[in-house]
Amino acid sequence: MAAQTFQQEYMQMPPVTRAYTTACVLTTLAVQLDLINPFQIYFNPELIFQKYQLWRLVTSFLYFGPIGFNFLFNIIFAYRYCRMLEEGSFRGRTADFFFMFIFGGFFMIIIALFVNLVFLGSAFTIMLVYVWSRRNPYIRLNFFGLMNFQAPFLPWVLLGFSLLLGNSVIIDLMGIAIGHVYFFLEDVFPQQTPGGFKVLKTPNFLKMLLDPAPNQEDYNPLPEAGGGFNRGLNPQQPDAGDDQ
Repeated sequence: MAAQTFQQEYMQMPPVTRAYTTACVLTTLAVQLDLINPFQIYFNPELIFQKYQLWRLVTSFLYFGPIGFNFLFNIIFAYRYCRMLEEGSFRGRTADFFFMFIFGGFFMIIIALFVNLVFLGSAFTIMLVYVWSRRNPYIRLNFFGLMNFQAPFLPWVLLGFSLLLGNSVIIDLMGIAIGHVYFFLEDVFPQQTPGGFKVLKTPNFLKMLLDPAPNQEDYNPLPEAGGGFNRGLNPQQPDAGDDQ
């Protein structure tokens, strides 16, 4: 019964979320079982551009470290906010969502050429969190019962938590910066008058390949109001007086 429930839940996941989280889990399991070595998949510009080990451009986004707290935190947040974006503001626009992946991954690789980062998955997760938080500004979250705040502050709360744990904040800052650039180009700049126009345009071939047919009867979206997931992040409904 449990296996059947898991299979049903897995198949209800939207395609990009399912593909990305599955790739992350399989990569981690492969490393854990010694089928591959982390040194074979980390981001190394010399090996990529001189030895043509191009798979590192992808695998460096799929590994969050050995199974433990850091892995569980990242995979849960990656799954949660990736799914809520794909089923929320990107519903019916799979190609646009995948194009956001390409946009974020491209600029993270560019930045990684100049800073010492070997795995980029955590920064990518923060980017997803940032975009979701800016598109859901009125959702309130609770952090371990210690503080209440609205969604746009979530990336900064996570950055502060990284500081408390003694982790480098470069990863968080990179995810926030690229998430902000995407949000500005996609949601802010086109609405500005005069002079606003759409900067980011998804290629037509991606739309032909990825955009689903309308009116999917088995569509079961995950509520975006469930943004507070794990690590003491509990969602709270907006007050009745909040302007939606």
